[in-house]
Amino acid sequence: MAYYFEEASHTFNEYLLVPGYSSSECIPTAVCLDTPLVRYRKGEESAITLKTPLVSAIMQSVSGERLAIALAREGGCSFIYGSQSIEDEAAMVAAVKGYKAGFVVSNSNIRPDQTLADIIALKEKTGHSTVAVTEDGSATGKLLGIVTGRDYRVSRMDPSLKVSEFMTPLEKLVTAPEGTSLKKANDIIWDHKLNSLPIVDENGNLCYFVFRKDYDQHKANPNELLDAEKRYVVGAGINTRDYAERVPALVEAGVDVLCIDSSEGFSEWQSRTIAWIREHYGEDVKVGAGNVVDRDGFRFLAEAGADFIKVGIGGGSICITRETKGIGRGQATALIEVCKARDEYFEETGIYVPVCSDGGIVHDHHITLALAMGADFIMLGRYFARFEESPTAKINIGGTLMKEYWGEGSNRARNWQRYDLGGAGKLSFEEGVDSYVPYAGTLSDNVRVTLAKVKSTMCNCGALTIPELQQKARLTLVSSASIVEGGAHDVVLHTPKATNDR
Repeated sequence: MAYYFEEASHTFNEYLLVPGYSSSECIPTAVCLDTPLVRYRKGEESAITLKTPLVSAIMQSVSGERLAIALAREGGCSFIYGSQSIEDEAAMVAAVKGYKAGFVVSNSNIRPDQTLADIIALKEKTGHSTVAVTEDGSATGKLLGIVTGRDYRVSRMDPSLKVSEFMTPLEKLVTAPEGTSLKKANDIIWDHKLNSLPIVDENGNLCYFVFRKDYDQHKANPNELLDAEKRYVVGAGINTRDYAERVPALVEAGVDVLCIDSSEGFSEWQSRTIAWIREHYGEDVKVGAGNVVDRDGFRFLAEAGADFIKVGIGGGSICITRETKGIGRGQATALIEVCKARDEYFEETGIYVPVCSDGGIVHDHHITLALAMGADFIMLGRYFARFEESPTAKINIGGTLMKEYWGEGSNRARNWQRYDLGGAGKLSFEEGVDSYVPYAGTLSDNVRVTLAKVKSTMCNCGALTIPELQQKARLTLVSSASIVEGGAHDVVLHTPKATNDR
């Protein structure tokens, strides 16, 4: 006879936090959101500690290199999507790792015989306004000059004008020799009032750029998530098919943490993948696994050696796994059970395996609920897909700016490996949809508002850290009537009239 869970599965929207005593010390500026990303032993610290408890989903429409940089700047971590070629994924990881080293390999390069039209197209592609002019148009070619926004005016110049005619030539540039320290490079930038400093080798070949904005951004972003070499931390998704080729390439590119991307993680395929990584890299390569929704799934992956475990099946806004296959569990109920199993495992073994809540987040306060229920950090897809830095295009639909957002189980993504059950290499049916989400602006502006809400609620609960929130939180189930009561009701909302500024 089948096993029946006695409790109905619940979503985050069916819970509220009940306020606790708040002392005068409980102010949002005093809240610390540090949280472990990977497993550690009792008495030790996690090898990677997030400054912000948010990571981006392993999705084509979410986690590219731009978003990875923007999120690491705020203290979180992105997982570059694995549903692409090994070479392309490794290149994205390398781009993120190279961005914050201080010495940035140029990804905007052009030949002197190309045109202004080529400059404009290159800027659209990369988003960067500083373009290196090299003899062969490569990132390491002989430096001949640079082009910045100050060197041309689109409205006044012919698009066919050669780059050599309007670039700032080498003889007018301040450069530094290969081997110059980052401190010395920044001193040169400040002394000469530069925005960028090219670093060249003894043969005049371009090696790197050092940018003034990197120094300024570091000062403006104290929560940046950096590795020991002051580079941004970045993760990457892998599957259970080509890991023997993909993992070495990602490690070579400098990835900090991996995660097996699968809709359902309670499987031999995941344990085989983890075992291969442990055999070839020991504990040096960190790898998360999942997704699971109960105690048994957590225990299986923890004992297999996963460095963190993702919770959630069917709760994502573009996921239709529950509709198509009839499997899954309400995200809140799944998270509560798995976090309880996590704590039991820690008591038994002295090994703490962080739990990632993946899916089911509709409102910002759901993040706080997930943390209170035991999650160490939250994986978000739709939330990040809305931002300027996500990889998708902005589209005007009926006067509203939208961004494209599709599931990894959709026909568009063709990510059959994520749903792999050992059969043929193809997607038999869809488990995700293709959609749009409203454009919301930059990641930094939105994340800071979200975290302000999280910190404020934590103070209402009398907690200044995530572990303290998990210890002190008091949660109550709510009825459908109280959900209605919780929003604006029984009033006619006032909508300000648009002004006509003539």
